Amino acid sequence: MFTNFIKTEQLAQFYTNPEWIIIDSRFDLQKPEWGFKDYQRSHIPGAIFVDLNQELSGSITLQSGRHPLPNPEFFAQLIARLGITPEKQVVIYDTSNGAFAARLWWMLRACRYYRAAILEGGFNKWVEEGRPTCNGIETGKALSEKPSLSFDRSMYVTTQQMEVIYTNPEYIIIDARSPERFHGELETIDPIAGHIPGALNRYHADNLNEDGTLKPREQLRKEFAELLVGKSPDKCVVYCGSGVTSCFHLAVMDYCNLPGAKLYVGSWSEWIRDPRRPIVTKT
Repeated sequence: MFTNFIKTEQLAQFYTNPEWIIIDSRFDLQKPEWGFKDYQRSHIPGAIFVDLNQELSGSITLQSGRHPLPNPEFFAQLIARLGITPEKQVVIYDTSNGAFAARLWWMLRACRYYRAAILEGGFNKWVEEGRPTCNGIETGKALSEKPSLSFDRSMYVTTQQMEVIYTNPEYIIIDARSPERFHGELETIDPIAGHIPGALNRYHADNLNEDGTLKPREQLRKEFAELLVGKSPDKCVVYCGSGVTSCFHLAVMDYCNLPGAKLYVGSWSEWIRDPRRPIVTKT
């Protein structure tokens, strides 16, 4: 059972197993239609495409961030279409070393589907190693009925909770965006730059080696322990631009046996919806 990450050589042994479900979740925030088109050109055999905007997010409102959680019933329809059950192994990959794949990993975990793993190095590493690919569109064996599920509320915080947490010294807040976005020096996605007061910056890509695989587990655990400064992981909240790439930190923390950190689902794009909420920029 793989519950957080899986290596390409491990997936190569099982990708033809009908009890395994492979999900392609490649995405580009600047070109939302690109992912599905690129998937059709080439993907891991058997992989089913899932779209971040259309299937892993709910409707955007005047109060929400860019990728709010969908309602559980909508997500249950996706689970049924993909044929996912708690007993089946799910592997999710992208072309961004796991930054987008982590969103579905976290959503499955929040709905108590634990047999899900992110492919280290993603599709790029799979291709570089000369492993099989195919084109076109693939579908899974759908379930006859959609499951009844709900998101575990202990795994995330709302903006209302965040308005209290950010001033509480018992909590550690980690911003997973790039340093330039964190400091407000460059913002190409959201209309306002900066970060939530009190947040620490750890870019989600800082978890990786140059080839897109994870740094050694011991090194990652040490780096996160330094951020936590002795606090329990359940006193840690991670966020990013819209609650997507920050999920990669949560997967890595789980991999390092530091479970319990929470996702601020709305993240920066929801925080800035109300001008009364404070922000910090580099001075």
